[in-house]
Amino acid sequence: MDGSWTVALAGLVGVLVGVVGVLAPRWGARRPEPEPPPEDDLPTGAADVLAVLSSAVVVVDVADVVVRASAAAHAFGLVRDRELVHPELAGLVTRVRRDGEIRDAEMSLPRGPFVAPGADGAGVLVVGVRVAPLGSLHVLVLVEDRTQAKRLEEVRRDFVANVSHELKTPVSAIALLAETMDDAAEDPTAVRRFAQRMTRESQRLSALVQEIVQLSRLQDADSRHQPVPVDVDEAVLEAVDRTRLVADGRGVRITTRLAREGDGGPGDTPPAEVWGDRELVVTAVRNLVDNGVSYSDAGTRVAVVVTVVDERVEVVVSDQGIGIPESEVGRVFERFYRLDPARSRATGGTGLGLSIVKHVAATHGGEVGVWSSPGEGSTFTLRLPLRRAEDDGDGT
Repeated sequence: MDGSWTVALAGLVGVLVGVVGVLAPRWGARRPEPEPPPEDDLPTGAADVLAVLSSAVVVVDVADVVVRASAAAHAFGLVRDRELVHPELAGLVTRVRRDGEIRDAEMSLPRGPFVAPGADGAGVLVVGVRVAPLGSLHVLVLVEDRTQAKRLEEVRRDFVANVSHELKTPVSAIALLAETMDDAAEDPTAVRRFAQRMTRESQRLSALVQEIVQLSRLQDADSRHQPVPVDVDEAVLEAVDRTRLVADGRGVRITTRLAREGDGGPGDTPPAEVWGDRELVVTAVRNLVDNGVSYSDAGTRVAVVVTVVDERVEVVVSDQGIGIPESEVGRVFERFYRLDPARSRATGGTGLGLSIVKHVAATHGGEVGVWSSPGEGSTFTLRLPLRRAEDDGDGT
């Protein structure tokens, strides 16, 4: 009897297994799919509007979880792991959620985790922020990058302040000299001496105004003329010719070596030509030569060498002057910077010459560099892209 029950039980188990095997696929088919993650549940049409905004867009829910963020928001480093990265931005969102008022603010935000809060410079993003309620469950954050505009504003403000300061000196000097000359009207010798000083100050003022206008024109990209082929050898000869009278007066000798005078035979050296504005190239070289002459003593030499190196034309201006301390080399291209203010006043320097050289190089797609050592002189190298014959665009 026990054997019969055992057989019967085994048969029953087999039947159940078979039934389960038949019904299992059907049960699997009937089992409901996992529920999809909840939608953003933004107000109707809001997603379409947000998609066309030029500002960086972030939408957070009632738990401060980022439910939507544009590519720009990620690029600016505003969002990480569905959270707002910057505490000040999160705090603004909390206040808007609490009282429902739209808030605007300007913030300086570090671009990454390695930039300390409150820092300035290239590692900081200056943004305009608008935070507003979006329906009853979300808060909208719009972020506009104002970094470049802020820097431009600072540059212009500094430029105006510097110009005002620099113009004040010769204007005050001329006014004082005129008053003094009026008091000395009965003394022809004194009048002549003051008149000569007024002439020097007016010349300095004229040079300063001219260079300010020139620098402003260089900084305006739309003011540049249509590029034309410029023979750098010829530009250098003209620049040196404009400077030679001052150099002779200071007892400084100027020597030149042009690209066409290279060591190779005829035709071995390609023409030292660049695309650009001839007058600007002449101005840049003249400023470099002027700088070398101004900071050199009598009996020394300023050498100007033009070479064609690979795909660029190099103008190297070397002097045997006082040189530049290593700590000051990085500042020589700043507007109104003078290594030796007393010497600059004596020579009529404005502090804008090297800044103009830097801008001329940039507008021509080139660069300018400097090597210097105190007591050994300085070497400035202006590099411009070489004009090639196939760049003429004649279709041949």
